[in-house]
Amino acid sequence: MEEEKVILVTEQDQQIGLMPKLEAHQKGTLHRAFSVFILNDKKEIMLQQRAHHKYHSPLLWTNTCCSHQRDGESNIAAGSRRLYEEMGFKTKIEELFHFIYKAPFDNGLTEHELDHVMIGYYNENPIINPEEVENWKWMKIEEVKQDMLLHPDIYTVWFKIIFDKFYHFLEEHTI
Repeated sequence: MEEEKVILVTEQDQQIGLMPKLEAHQKGTLHRAFSVFILNDKKEIMLQQRAHHKYHSPLLWTNTCCSHQRDGESNIAAGSRRLYEEMGFKTKIEELFHFIYKAPFDNGLTEHELDHVMIGYYNENPIINPEEVENWKWMKIEEVKQDMLLHPDIYTVWFKIIFDKFYHFLEEHTI
């Protein structure tokens, strides 16, 4: 099976090439990504705990799902595809904003992503894919913020960065 490739981009999100995902993370090359936040009617976020066998950040808590767009795939199509692959459900999602971040991991890999942050709503339980997800839970937005301060080591590096941007977006916008 051919290794998954990520879309290399400029800071203006213009595609400039493709690179194997692992190589992009080894070199810290800027590439396109997305992060999906699913909320329920109680304004709780569905969090996932990454599977224990993931090659980075195993068993850490993060947003509902995140991944990389495929060549020629829209942001929304990619988010919807991955949400179904990881969490086992479909719901309408929309893009809120995008930004660039760089986050090194303990294992020498680096995330350097132009991240498209999306939101959707769902009130049922997911049907998690055990290849991707160990566990899941609903948490109130304020509880996530407080828990990150008390227990930062149980959350992925990127989720701490993305959640902060998401939280401030919610403060400034009605969704």
